[in-house]
Amino acid sequence: MNGHIYGYIRVSTVDQNEDRQVVVLKEKQVPEQNIYMDKQSGKDFNRPQYKKLVKKLKPGDLLYILSIDRLGRNYEEIQNQWRILTKELGVDICVIDMPLLDTRNGKDLMGTFIADLVLQILSFVAQSERENIRRRQAQGIAAAKARGVRFGRPPRPLPENYDNVYQRWKLGEITGAEAARECGMPLPTFRYRAKTYEKTRF
Repeated sequence: MNGHIYGYIRVSTVDQNEDRQVVVLKEKQVPEQNIYMDKQSGKDFNRPQYKKLVKKLKPGDLLYILSIDRLGRNYEEIQNQWRILTKELGVDICVIDMPLLDTRNGKDLMGTFIADLVLQILSFVAQSERENIRRRQAQGIAAAKARGVRFGRPPRPLPENYDNVYQRWKLGEITGAEAARECGMPLPTFRYRAKTYEKTRF
């Protein structure tokens, strides 16, 4: 091989660790300085390290990735990036977990056809998985809300004088604006807290 060897890693900042990908790339003799890593979602290719990598790649270079979903999770964009890398830049790609996706093998028509077919299937599966995860998350949030689980920051505690101010406001002794001012909160906030306070008093 005449070109350089590169590796690309993508991990989620939330639930994934890059160690396994790093180990596998080093086993493939990828120089440490040629390993590029992004810690962000695979929904698109607007990733700083990936962009730096693409600018570095030259015809004849070889790019290793562990699996197709490390490249991305958007069906159309994966195929588009694959075309840019292999056709426009003249780079070979090897997906380590899927030997059929190694553009060094089968440079003939049949080999190219098989690689393109496998790529389409895997990129479709990657996007489907992402959409299923989002759907399950939405369903879980909806179910939690139905059970009364509250999301977001908890409300600030009421001031010590709130009960006294609330009672005077309810009796008409002071206006809402005066009550809100005594409690140190905006009028809409005072009214909102008054509704919930009424429900929790008994």
